[in-house]
Amino acid sequence: MTSKSSFHGIIGRCSAMQRLFELIAKLAEDDLSTVLIQGESGTGKELVAKAIHRYSPRSSSNFVPINCAAIPEDLLESELFGYTKGAFTGAANAKKGRIEYADGGSLFLDEIGDMKPILQAKLLRVLQEREFEPVGGLKAIPVDVRVFAATHCNLETMVEEGKFREDLYYRLSVIPVSIPPLRQRSDDIPLLIEHFSKETSKQRKKTFAGFDMTAMQALRDYPWKGNVRELENLIQHMTILHGSKEVSYADLPEKYRNESRPTTPLEHADEKPSDNVSVPEQLMLFSNVAATPNEIWDDDGIDFKELVNKFETQLIVQALKVTEGNKKEAARLLNLKRTTLLEKIKKKELQWDDL
Repeated sequence: MTSKSSFHGIIGRCSAMQRLFELIAKLAEDDLSTVLIQGESGTGKELVAKAIHRYSPRSSSNFVPINCAAIPEDLLESELFGYTKGAFTGAANAKKGRIEYADGGSLFLDEIGDMKPILQAKLLRVLQEREFEPVGGLKAIPVDVRVFAATHCNLETMVEEGKFREDLYYRLSVIPVSIPPLRQRSDDIPLLIEHFSKETSKQRKKTFAGFDMTAMQALRDYPWKGNVRELENLIQHMTILHGSKEVSYADLPEKYRNESRPTTPLEHADEKPSDNVSVPEQLMLFSNVAATPNEIWDDDGIDFKELVNKFETQLIVQALKVTEGNKKEAARLLNLKRTTLLEKIKKKELQWDDL
């Protein structure tokens, strides 16, 4: 698959997202297998389910989402399976459930880890027998529906603890999909900011000028516990407060400045390296990418090019901080020609005005 920066509404250019795009395309070809989508809150699990549905032969039929955690337990059953007339007090007419409404299409069950055991058993029947019974019904209704389940929980752990049915877990995780958190793909942050800026500008008819280099680096370093959703909310916040003014580091809300602050000897931009320290040593002083082996390596190894690119970007940003944005002086510190530094800044789409 050719490298792309977006796929059916999902934004990302890093290698992890490219692999996700490829997986979505493959899952769309097989429109029967159940898919378990795992990822932290705000990573875009519903977007992934929608992308698979829209790319599949079921795209002309309904995509029906339901959040299992947002609906009270006593109502979730009737929402999913529907009910017959007179099934309970107040059921004056029969009601079609989400499962029946999704017949021929796809059903997205968000936060399925919150589903109570009795409903887990009924859902298992839908997956095994391709049929269901409405609340109060006596006859099974056949249904052709593809199920996407999503959760931020570890279902394997819940199975071990007896909180989730083992047989349902294996039915759901026929094809597991894992979405990386935003902190693991910080190189996509400028791309996401550009996307959300355009969307917010359209909605509010107000131009957002973006972030300067120091603010952008702070956002790259921020842990993003709320993931992509949190970043989108920040763009909306900054658009309202700053409009067409470029957002500086000082303009960022306090938590984005405090949690992203580099823990290096040169914490402030106006602190210059000591004259008796060599240039390579100076660069190591204000680089904030030093990490222990356990923080870098995992079972899948590393993305060498991505790590090198990130390290290079941070060195350039820190050099500009130390020199207060003077590109000529920053190039001297980095032992680069000024033209080379300018080319790298342009290629990385970094923004900084000479002071």
